[in-house]
Amino acid sequence: MPSVRFRLNGVETTVDADPDRSLLDILRGPLRITSAHFGCGANECGACNVMVDGHAVASCDTPLWSVSDKDITTVEGLGTAELPHPLQTAFITEQALQCGYCIPGILISAAALLKKNPHPSDGEVRAALDRNLCRCGSHNRIVKAVLRAAAEMAAT
Repeated sequence: MPSVRFRLNGVETTVDADPDRSLLDILRGPLRITSAHFGCGANECGACNVMVDGHAVASCDTPLWSVSDKDITTVEGLGTAELPHPLQTAFITEQALQCGYCIPGILISAAALLKKNPHPSDGEVRAALDRNLCRCGSHNRIVKAVLRAAAEMAAT
């Protein structure tokens, strides 16, 4: 079985698996990362989004081989309970989640946006999150939370 090496949440990781398996399969299976959720399996919903080298990607249709020697960040790598990422704090403050199924993918998409554009407009936030589906209808609070996090990050 071939090995694929990458950095997962800052930790060097090697996986012995079929390199054509999806990254989502590997994260949820042998690596036991539970934040990336299976939603549609077709890169249509964003529930499985992770950051690969700073870009939000759907892990459900990303083959393992394509992340070799790359940096992968999941929600577990954004912050901790003791030191949450500003996005995580803002989502709680703005009550920007309901069931929570979509939130890890949305947090990742938002974090990738803020890396690229630390001062996004409302429209830029909406565009960046357009591929993330929230069936609970929390989109307006989600956008407000991302804008709050951006403002708080700019102030520090």
